[in-house]
Amino acid sequence: MANPKQHANWSPYDNNGGTCVAIAGTDYCVIAADTRMSTGYNILTRDYSKICKLADKCVLASSGFQADVKALQKVLSARHLIYQHQHNKQMSCPGMGQLLSNTLYYKRFFPYYAFNVLGGLDAEGKGCVFTYDAVGSYERVGYSTQGSGSSLIMPVLDNQLKSPSPLLLPAKDAVTPLSEAEAVDLVKDVFASAAERDIYTGDRVEIVIVNAAGIRREYVELRKD
Repeated sequence: MANPKQHANWSPYDNNGGTCVAIAGTDYCVIAADTRMSTGYNILTRDYSKICKLADKCVLASSGFQADVKALQKVLSARHLIYQHQHNKQMSCPGMGQLLSNTLYYKRFFPYYAFNVLGGLDAEGKGCVFTYDAVGSYERVGYSTQGSGSSLIMPVLDNQLKSPSPLLLPAKDAVTPLSEAEAVDLVKDVFASAAERDIYTGDRVEIVIVNAAGIRREYVELRKD
């Protein structure tokens, strides 16, 4: 008997792995991601930045399918440029958060396979973090993580930074009690831990710190295997 016909199991998506973390403080925001990009058991590159600066006080970190992430970043940059021409100013971080939600939701029937954390400073100079699913549902939080190592990192962040319940009245700010230096150290620790157990997280972590003085970057080496 002839072999039955095999249909090609092709998918328009891939998952290139990687992990993103963001922590908001009283006057700063720390956004970090590793630089490994993989597919299956192959490492495509050890030096790929998952972090994109959208405005002077607003930074996006994305894991998932990096082709979709690149397309999403281009759309957001173009929409932000239009906004700047129309309003003669840069978009605020909460405004960019709403724009990102709308952009993802617009593609909900063929989504961008991108899992985003948006971090920066709001109009009052406080740190803000927005966390997303692939179709634009979002929430402002004090800290968040996305990507292949998120299930390893989130319990540690919960233990160290647990925010007050949003149901408590009067409502409390969703910012962490740590100083900027302590938040950066915590990010370094959680990435070192995740790299031990997640094969898609490693090589190097890129840490972006946003504060009133502007944006600065730090890099920390992770394990390479």
